[in-house]
Amino acid sequence: MSPMNQPDFSQALGRKTGAKAALLGLAVLLLAANSGFGEESAATEYQVKAVFLFNFAKYVDWPPAAFTNDSAPIIIGVLGEDRFDDNLQHAVAGKIVNGRAFVIRHIAVDESPDGCHILFISDSEKNRLGEILDKIKALPVLTVGETGQFLESGGVINFVKKEGRIRLEINLDAARQAGLQISSKLLNVADTVKGKLN
Repeated sequence: MSPMNQPDFSQALGRKTGAKAALLGLAVLLLAANSGFGEESAATEYQVKAVFLFNFAKYVDWPPAAFTNDSAPIIIGVLGEDRFDDNLQHAVAGKIVNGRAFVIRHIAVDESPDGCHILFISDSEKNRLGEILDKIKALPVLTVGETGQFLESGGVINFVKKEGRIRLEINLDAARQAGLQISSKLLNVADTVKGKLN
């Protein structure tokens, strides 16, 4: 897997101008501060994706019923082939968002992802993507994928690689159906946003 530059919203997600520049600068600092990678080190694709998964928790609001209590952890599930190695665990280790720690859960093919707050669906599951998303589309789960047609199948956030960078596509309609609210800060750095803003 070829190395990629230090993950940041401004370069990984496309160029924005005007008022968005300041926002992008903030996002760059947030990612750099939390990535755990040195400034001169190169990050692999799945190191970048792991950092994004952690940062999504800062910019998404789940309905209160999605958690059993005020300190229940944010559960990140990985469904399908896991190419993160220990990068995802490293990205969330010791981190707290809104008073919640993180738990990583590997979801077996025949296991339900119930209880996950963020569900990363590997491209190894592309042949049954529609079936997976249909089962959980009304649950408060932030679905994140890396395949073509992920948004069209009902996924919320898709990773796409353009010009050697990881960028985001967001489906607002799918987010609303899941009862999730995505911050405008995250929407502003997405390469593509499908669905109407409120």
